[in-house]
Amino acid sequence: MKYYIIAGEASGDLHGSNLMKALMNKDPQAEIRFWGGDLMKAQGGTLVKHYRDLAFMGFLEVAMNLRTILNNIKFCKEDIQKHKPDILILIDYPGFNLRIARFAKELGIKVVYYISPQLWAWKEGRVEIIKKYVDEMMVILPFEEDFYRKHGVHSHFVGHPLLDAIGGLSDISIEGFKKENHLNEKEIIALLPGSRKQEVEKMLEIMLSVRPHFKNYQFVIAGAPSLPKEFYQKYVDDNVHFVSNRTYDLLRCSKAALVTSGTATLETALLNIPEVVCYRGSKISYAIAKRLVKNIKYISLVNLIMDREVVKELIQADLNTKNLVEELNKMIEGEKRNQVLADYSLLREKLGGKGASEKAAEIVLSLNNSN
Repeated sequence: MKYYIIAGEASGDLHGSNLMKALMNKDPQAEIRFWGGDLMKAQGGTLVKHYRDLAFMGFLEVAMNLRTILNNIKFCKEDIQKHKPDILILIDYPGFNLRIARFAKELGIKVVYYISPQLWAWKEGRVEIIKKYVDEMMVILPFEEDFYRKHGVHSHFVGHPLLDAIGGLSDISIEGFKKENHLNEKEIIALLPGSRKQEVEKMLEIMLSVRPHFKNYQFVIAGAPSLPKEFYQKYVDDNVHFVSNRTYDLLRCSKAALVTSGTATLETALLNIPEVVCYRGSKISYAIAKRLVKNIKYISLVNLIMDREVVKELIQADLNTKNLVEELNKMIEGEKRNQVLADYSLLREKLGGKGASEKAAEIVLSLNNSN
């Protein structure tokens, strides 16, 4: 079987790598070409483009890089036409992937969507595109199945693949981790500023502003695999450290975390680390997004899934040093910390059990067998 997978971001690379592993176990003859990252590359197959060349953040950045984006779409279509896969698997990244879905479907290629775009938050009209050009929709959030059913789209809730990724971790020694990464004996506050250069620069500045209020802790930045180590050096000093490609280990060794809104908020929760969710975009991008997003009370996956505030979200003007200090203190000790940890247990129950990647692979294979 020939598969073509498109993941345009770091989270898609993680989920894509687990899906590739499951596909290869079930289909030893699998030939896979993909757009993704280092995690997918480690599974084998042929990397066509790395997601670091695809990720543009915010409306302004997309507009400024429109020529590059359109060239990538053109190249992708040509590559698919040349290699003629049996099945196209799209992972989130809707602005790009929905265009490719239509193209592939018109070529007679079966199209599977894994990790639904957040159409329930905005651009709900795109559901009609999915209904027309996607053969199977596999969702990972429990409320998404109801959303698609309401629109007449058949979907499968396969569970969340992060439960697989995190459930398979081996035990870790906090002291060993500190020694290996040249950290001191203080307890750790993890900083997860995102994966894009523009985003990281903006978020680290405000996150690090809390340092004078937490002198008994050391701060450790989780480096994004898409950014070079040198990029982070200007932020590092005696009490601010940097760890690359060890985000899960860093979180497991931390007392609390400051996390930029995105998949990382859910990863942090599933690793049982109390967190404060942070987000600040450009004023123009945020104003546009606020007009487009409807009926959504939260930005973090943790709160969206639970449909209530479990973790504090500091957004735009609310993301300031005073509020960060106040909320981070609550995550370090006290009643609020204990409540967050209790809610995390309920969150895991709501997401179902392990096996999302295996279930997704079975659906992909059954689609081919239906020919």
